Amino acid sequence: MPIIDKIKDPNDVRLLSLPQLRQLSEEIRKYLIETISITGGHLASNLGVVELTLALYYVFEPPKDKFIWDVGHQAYVHKILTGRKEQLNLIRSLGGISGFPSIEESKYDVFNTGHASTSISAGLGLARARDLKNEDYKIISIIGDGALTGGMAFEALNDLGVSKTKMIIVLNDNNMSISPNIGGINNYLSKIRVSKKYAALKFKTQKIINQLPIIGKPLIDVLEKVRNNLKFALVSGKMFEQFGLKYIGPIDGHSLEDLIDFLSHVKNLDEPVLLHVVTQKGKGLPCAEKNPTEYHGVNSANNNGNGHSFSKTLGQTLSLLADENQSIVAITAAMADGTGLEVFKDKHNDRFFDVAICESHAVTMAAGLAISGLKPYVAIYSTFLQRSFDQILHDVCLMKLPVTFCIDRAGVVGADGVTHQGIYDLSYLSLMPDITIISPKDIQEFKMMLKWSLDYNKPLAIRYPKDSVLEFDVHTPIEYGKWEIINSCQSNIYIIATGGRMLKLGIETSKIFKNHKINIINARFIKPLDYVFLDNLADNSYIITMEDNVLHGGLGMSIANYLLKRNKKFKIKHIAMPEKVTIIGEIEEVFKKLGLTPQKLSKEISDFIQ
Repeated sequence: MPIIDKIKDPNDVRLLSLPQLRQLSEEIRKYLIETISITGGHLASNLGVVELTLALYYVFEPPKDKFIWDVGHQAYVHKILTGRKEQLNLIRSLGGISGFPSIEESKYDVFNTGHASTSISAGLGLARARDLKNEDYKIISIIGDGALTGGMAFEALNDLGVSKTKMIIVLNDNNMSISPNIGGINNYLSKIRVSKKYAALKFKTQKIINQLPIIGKPLIDVLEKVRNNLKFALVSGKMFEQFGLKYIGPIDGHSLEDLIDFLSHVKNLDEPVLLHVVTQKGKGLPCAEKNPTEYHGVNSANNNGNGHSFSKTLGQTLSLLADENQSIVAITAAMADGTGLEVFKDKHNDRFFDVAICESHAVTMAAGLAISGLKPYVAIYSTFLQRSFDQILHDVCLMKLPVTFCIDRAGVVGADGVTHQGIYDLSYLSLMPDITIISPKDIQEFKMMLKWSLDYNKPLAIRYPKDSVLEFDVHTPIEYGKWEIINSCQSNIYIIATGGRMLKLGIETSKIFKNHKINIINARFIKPLDYVFLDNLADNSYIITMEDNVLHGGLGMSIANYLLKRNKKFKIKHIAMPEKVTIIGEIEEVFKKLGLTPQKLSKEISDFIQ
C-alpha cells in the first residue's frame, strides 16, 4: 500500500522514518502531476514545496501550531497531508475544494489567503494574540520570494523586528512568482543563494562541536565571531538581521534531512527568525522545471485554453499602437504573461515596466509617468487592483491624470474562487472623482476602446473578463458617455447590461418572451452613464439592469439614483452579483448556480413586468 494512502492527518507524517518521508515525497509528486493534469490548477509551485511541507508537518504539530501560506496556491501538499487527498480530484471544481487555504474548509487552514504578501502580517497578529492570551504554540508564515517584494511584507518585517514577537518566517525562495522575479529584492536574494552550502555546514559543525565535553560551548563562542566575519564575506548584506530578525540560511529546500534539522533548531528559538529555503519551482517534472511560468497554472483536461482572449488582445493592440505613439508605456505587477503584455515587453522593452508584486507602487509610478507627459497603461487583475484604492484616488484621480487602468479578470473568475472574484471594482471606482469607466462587450469593441483611449486625457478604467470571447454583430463608434443600442423596438421595457457575458445573457433572455418586445442596451459607459438616453426614457418604463459586479455602487444602483434625482417614474429590477461569491467551478457553472440563466431570469422578469 502506498504511504500516501496511509496519511489521514499530520500525526501520520510524524510517525515516518526519513526513508519513508523520501518515498512519500516521490508519491506526492506523482499524485500531483497525475491529478492536476486532469483537474487543472497550480502545478509548478506545489511541486516545489513537497519536501518543505513534509518537513514542516514532521517538526511541528498542527492544528495547535499554525501555518499561514502566503498567496496559498502552493498549499495542495498541505491539503493532501491534512486529510483532503481524495478531494484533490475536484480541486477548483464545482462541489470541490478550494485551490487556496480556506477557514471554512478545514481546521488546518487558519487564515484565508489568495493575495500576496499578507502572511507575515497575519502571522504577527496570531502571535500577538497568543502572547496576550498566555497560550503556547508556534506561528509559521511561509512566504515566497515573489511575495516578499510586496510592500506589505516589509511593513510587517519592520514591525516584527521592533516588537521581537516570537514567530517563524520560512522564505520559500524559488526565484519565481508567476512571471520571473525582478527588482532589487530578487537581486539581493540571488547573491545570498550561493551561500547555502555554508549555512548547512555551519549548522552541522555547530551540532558536532556542541557535543564535545568541556570545550564545546566556549569553542562555539569563539567560532561565532569567526562565523560572523565569514558570513559577511559570503553573504552580500544583512538585510533581514538589520530588520531585527534572526536570519538562518539559505538551505537546500529539497533535502528533507537539512529541512528537518534546521526547522527543529528554529522551532525552539525565543525570537523572530527567518529561515531561508531555496527550492526549485516545478521540481520533479522536467518540462515544469524548464518552463515554470508555463506550468504555474495548468488547464484541466477538458479545457485547452482560449487562444483569442482579452488579455492577448491587450498586448497585441497596445504594442501596435505603441509603434506609432512613442508616449505609450505599459506597467504590470508581476503579471506580464497573465495580462498579455509579454508581446509588448518583447517589442517595446524600454517602455515596459514590471514592478513585481507592488500594485500600489505601480499606480503611483504610473501617475508620475502621466504627469510627465507619457501615456501609461496599467494592466492588473481586478482582484489585485483593489490593493491600490488609495493610490488610484489620491495620486491619479484627484490630479485628473491620464492613466488608463486595464482591469483584467473583471466579474466572476470561476475556479480561483472567493479571493479572486472581480466583482467589486465598479463599486470602489465609481466613488472616484473624474474617472471614466468603460467595459467592452467583445474583442472588436475592446480594440475600439483602446484606440479611443489614446485621445482621452483623464483617468480611465477599461474592465474586461477572463472567460471566452463573445462576438456581436453590432459595433458602433465609441462616443464619450453614449451607450450602444443593440436592439430597438416600440416597447417600454429595457434590458441595460454591461459586459459581454451579461449582454449576451440579456439577449438570450429576451428571446424567450413571446408577448413582449424588449429593448437591449449595451451600457459600455458605466461612468458616466448615458444621461441623454436616461432623460429620454418615457415614464412608467420597466428597466432591468444586468452587471457582473455587486449591486452596491454598481451600474444598476447608479441608474436608479440618477432617475430618482430626475423625478422619473419607473420600475427597476437589478440583476447583479451577491456580495460574496464562494462557488468554485467554471464560470458557466457559477452563473448557473447563481441563477443567472435565460430560463430563470425570464421568469423573474416576467413576474416583474406583470
